[in-house]
Amino acid sequence: MSTATAPQPDTLVLIVAAGRGSRAGDGLPKQYRRLNGKPVLVHTLEAFLRIGRIGAVQVVIHPDDREHYDNALGLLPPSWHARIRQPALGGATRAITVRIGLEALALAQDGAEVVLIHDAARPFVDEALIDRAITAGRDAGAAIPVLPVTDTVKRIDAAGVVMSTLDRDQLRVVQTPQAFRLARILSAHRRAAEARRDDFTDDGAIIEWVGEKLSTFPGSAGNIKLTTAGDFMTSEARLAAARPMLTRVATGYDVHAFGPGDHVWLCGVKVAHDRGVVAHSDGDVALHALCDALFGVIGDGDIGTHFPPSDLQWRGAASDQFLAFACGRLAARGGIIDHLDVSIVCEKPKIGPHREAMQARIAAITGVRPDQVGLKATTSERLGFTGRSEGLAALATVTVRLPEADRP
Repeated sequence: MSTATAPQPDTLVLIVAAGRGSRAGDGLPKQYRRLNGKPVLVHTLEAFLRIGRIGAVQVVIHPDDREHYDNALGLLPPSWHARIRQPALGGATRAITVRIGLEALALAQDGAEVVLIHDAARPFVDEALIDRAITAGRDAGAAIPVLPVTDTVKRIDAAGVVMSTLDRDQLRVVQTPQAFRLARILSAHRRAAEARRDDFTDDGAIIEWVGEKLSTFPGSAGNIKLTTAGDFMTSEARLAAARPMLTRVATGYDVHAFGPGDHVWLCGVKVAHDRGVVAHSDGDVALHALCDALFGVIGDGDIGTHFPPSDLQWRGAASDQFLAFACGRLAARGGIIDHLDVSIVCEKPKIGPHREAMQARIAAITGVRPDQVGLKATTSERLGFTGRSEGLAALATVTVRLPEADRP
């Protein structure tokens, strides 16, 4: 009696995640914006890493995005991390970025010959499409997924006057993942770099430029690329329709006494002050209150449960990692953050001059837009310990959506 075994990894994956995504509107680069509670990049990585034939995955990121990238990776199962290489840092154009990623893969390809090059902003890539890409890359050496053009296409001049109607039977819309023999596509990219050609918008075009055969295979209509804010809205609706959600609200509270020092941390921002706070970590009452609210909304204990003061590794720790962890716990349950609201209570320091920076910092840690973060400050009219300037406090409220299945 024979026992079936899982296929051995035979394919590398290069995820292009260095773009800015300006057409998607203000906020985080689109690959780190949350879709159904998780950054887009996480959805994309999950699609590939749940397939046994995928070996090493190389992500190429923007030099400014390492923190966003690390936060995103924290949402993936630890067992997958060994297959994800250290991120490479992208260049000024897509072509340069891809070549950097290919060079990184070539250093230790582990015997795999086929590489799939995929845009991070295509999170709906499915297993059937990935299988077709692997087969095409192995058999043809260079192949791209395509879809038929269903609309009439016309060529126009600079004044907008129609010059001709193109034969749509000979036209195709191109997607990713594009599949290649690693040696072939890396050689083509190196030749383009030597010729100072870095204006290619897809990797198939580089194969065309060097004069080699480029094959096609069927793409997938659902494999859309997130480009505009409207694409995100449509995708959220698509996922919500498949998974009914319920709304939950929870609160959090934290307080710290003042002590020796020359600054306090509030909302992940270092604020100059004539006192510090007495705390095991950095004492950021605002982020601690947000953590407790997020843990509370999924019934997952509190900040002391996950980061106990008795554990020396958290002494002086930055609280942004606590908040990122809490967001990860929520995301693991399929939760989506709708709004975060924080009220800081203190006589000093003044919060107003730092309000926008604080909102932006919370938004960056949690992966939401700044307009989804409410931040208020008040005094206690010189009453109580905050009124006597003995310390400061924060209250937080979070509003999230969770899958209907989570209803008790």
